[in-house]
This record gives sequence, C-alpha cells and structure tokens, in this order.
Amino acid sequence: MISCEEDLDTFGGKKNTNFPSQVINNAKIVQRDSGFVKLRATAPLIEKYELIDSPYVVAKKGINILFFDKKKPDVPGKITAKYAKFSEMKKFYEAKGNVRIVTNEGQIFAMQTVYWDQNKKEIYTNDTVFVTDKDGSTLVGANGMKAKDDFSEYAFYNNSGDINAKKIPEKNQ
Repeated sequence: MISCEEDLDTFGGKKNTNFPSQVINNAKIVQRDSGFVKLRATAPLIEKYELIDSPYVVAKKGINILFFDKKKPDVPGKITAKYAKFSEMKKFYEAKGNVRIVTNEGQIFAMQTVYWDQNKKEIYTNDTVFVTDKDGSTLVGANGMKAKDDFSEYAFYNNSGDINAKKIPEKNQ
C-alpha cells in the first residue's frame, strides 16, 4: 500500500481560508443586553468568515432587523436590505440594495447603501436618501446624509423636499 501526503507549506503554497466557518440557513438572531432585547434579526442565509485576518459576517440573500430602544421598548425600529456585511474587528456595518430604515418615531429612510460605524456611533451614506416623515412630509438628500446612530441628529447634503413648516422652530421661542 502506497500513500502520498501533500504538505502545502513544503511547496510554498498558501492554505485557503476564504470560506465560511459557519453557515446559518433561515437565521433568527436575538441580541440581548442585561435581559433587554436590543435586536431581532432574520435572514435566509448568514455566513461567518472567521479564519481570515479581518473576520466578518455576511447576509448575501438579505436581512430584516428589528432594533429596540429602552425609551420606546414597544415600538421597534426596522432595517431591511438585500445584502448586509458586518466587520467584527472594526465594528462596521454595511447594508446594500433597497435599504429601508424605519425609526421608532415613524420616519422612513430609503437609500441604496448605508454604513454604520459602531465605534463612532455614526450612520452615513453618499447615496441619494429619501425621507418620509409620519405626517407625510418628504425630504431628499441628493448627496447623502450623516446621522447619529439613534437618529437623534442628522444632516443631509444638497437637500430638497416638502416639509411641514410647523416643525421649523421660530427664533424667539
């Protein structure tokens, strides 16, 4: 009986590590902090790549996320996208493809791509952003936006739209 062993290190080859170490079909994820549900996510497919220098998690077939705020625990916000990626070391999220964010205040943000830098607590995009408020007013940020990750403050670039004038504060009040 004869056998041969191929040792890639002997031949100077590299071992392939660019494959998912975990694959979850029909994923349902719940993230808690001190017993409080912070996030509920569902995705048809989630792949985790952790055998590489910069580990990441990817949802190539889309994702739906409900996020909960302690101030309004009964009214979750929602994010949907056709693709999402999370870099674990950088704490950086990317969502692409028909991205919709609905805040727990009822505002709807629609764009093609959005990024969330969890370390800076900042969400941003350079894409055109369409915002619809719960009263029906609309705003278009033609050159993107930057926002705090809780949407308490945000700025739009090259914007236009139809907003409710009652929401604009007067100077001497």
